[in-house]
Amino acid sequence: MPIRVALVGTGGIARGQHLPSLAQLGDRVEVVAVTDTNAESARSAAEEFGIPAVHPDLSTLLEAERPDIVVLATPPIAHREQAIAALDAGAWVISEKPPTLSLAEYDEIAAHEGENGPYVSYIFQHRFGSAAVRLRELIRDGELGRPLVAQCNTLWFRPPEYLAVPWRGKWETEGGGPTMGLGIHQMDLLQSLLGDWSEVQAAMATLDRETEMEDVAMATVRFENGAMCSITNSMLSPRETSQVRIDFERASVEVEHLYGYANENWTWTPAPGIDGSAWAPDENIASSTHLPPFAAVVDAFERAERPDPLVTEGRATLELVAAMYKSALERRVVARTELTPDDPFCASMAGPDPAEATRRIRANTLRG
Repeated sequence: MPIRVALVGTGGIARGQHLPSLAQLGDRVEVVAVTDTNAESARSAAEEFGIPAVHPDLSTLLEAERPDIVVLATPPIAHREQAIAALDAGAWVISEKPPTLSLAEYDEIAAHEGENGPYVSYIFQHRFGSAAVRLRELIRDGELGRPLVAQCNTLWFRPPEYLAVPWRGKWETEGGGPTMGLGIHQMDLLQSLLGDWSEVQAAMATLDRETEMEDVAMATVRFENGAMCSITNSMLSPRETSQVRIDFERASVEVEHLYGYANENWTWTPAPGIDGSAWAPDENIASSTHLPPFAAVVDAFERAERPDPLVTEGRATLELVAAMYKSALERRVVARTELTPDDPFCASMAGPDPAEATRRIRANTLRG
């Protein structure tokens, strides 16, 4: 019997990624129902993808369909309430990024998991590209030596009308600017490769867009393994690119792409005298598809086991995001150990006073 899947949210990401990826799982899954606040969008998605049921809201859907897995393709403001409702109904959850608006919300969702399920997973698909998988193996086995220097850049362009969408550009509904909504994928890839960080120093500004948050952010991060990394997140960059580069003792490894990479987007440069001929991945799985994380959750569901940490762990990256906001707004170096549950930046990326956070970020603007 196929696993019964329900989808919440039928916008662009659902039609472009979630539903096609679920279709590639074949008869292992059946998408039994969808819901969206836009009823017409839900109806048209159901017609396009042959989904038998449309419901007016998640509560009605959960009661009527009793799905095994609920996929959240909704804005971040909705993730907490929807994830908890699905978990409490006994459904596993697969949620779009960012996981939630805050670390406190993330932990609240996790508290609704059961010891033997249901479980919640998050879509950070850049962890699953075959080149990143191979690089993690090489790092684990010490083939490249120690990581020393890294760069992580998300330089994208979002025009002013991008922020006209009602939930964007607001602390309350989006949670943060490009650090939260754009750069989180590259920062997550970086952290999946380098592991835990120890301290961060960041600066943010609102240079050109009408938003409560930053439109550009920069940071320097120290990792527990000794590596140092610079991070830039921007929505103001006409020549768009996404980059992660790590200089190891024995090689420089770099990926440059936009919204998803394949093996050809990676450059492997051995240090002089080093033979890197055995480093290439055996497969060429791109990071632009949601299929690998979906398959990982379906595999775990069929085994009745907690999914791999590659899909269940979303807190570490959210923690780095929170520390960047704390550092930029308090204008100081922030240690990872500071982000205790009673820290106001665990409750909100804006800290204790969102209006004051906006004032401080805008104080750096070139526009006044």
